[in-house]
Amino acid sequence: MKAADSGPLVIDASVALAWMMPDEDVPGIEAVLDAVVARGAYAPSIWPLEVANAMRRGRLTPPQRKTALAALGDLAIRIGEAAPSLAWTTYSEIADDLQLTVYDAAYLELALRKAMPLATLDKALRRAAVSAGARLFAAEPY
Repeated sequence: MKAADSGPLVIDASVALAWMMPDEDVPGIEAVLDAVVARGAYAPSIWPLEVANAMRRGRLTPPQRKTALAALGDLAIRIGEAAPSLAWTTYSEIADDLQLTVYDAAYLELALRKAMPLATLDKALRRAAVSAGARLFAAEPY
């Protein structure tokens, strides 16, 4: 990420989970959290559902999950305002064109529409973003 890039970024569930899961060890992931705290972030409407569901998969106790979700809720993350009908059109088209899940297409579409860098640990989404001309948040070595 260039120093001139100081606006918000788009984050996906993989990034939030890397912050909150005690068994995750992703070098450089703190830089993404620091950027979100300093600059704010956006996520599509699927993001809170995807994160909350992933946190229920046995890696956190219910009290840990409650604390983690509250911490995420305190961050300056604006949830996307896109119409649900985009799942039937734009998201599906992006998913088909770039061989992504429709979920991941929602993150990419938001990053492209808002002209914001995308922060993701998902390799397929990163490849698709580069292919589509989206900027990636590049906190090294993540």
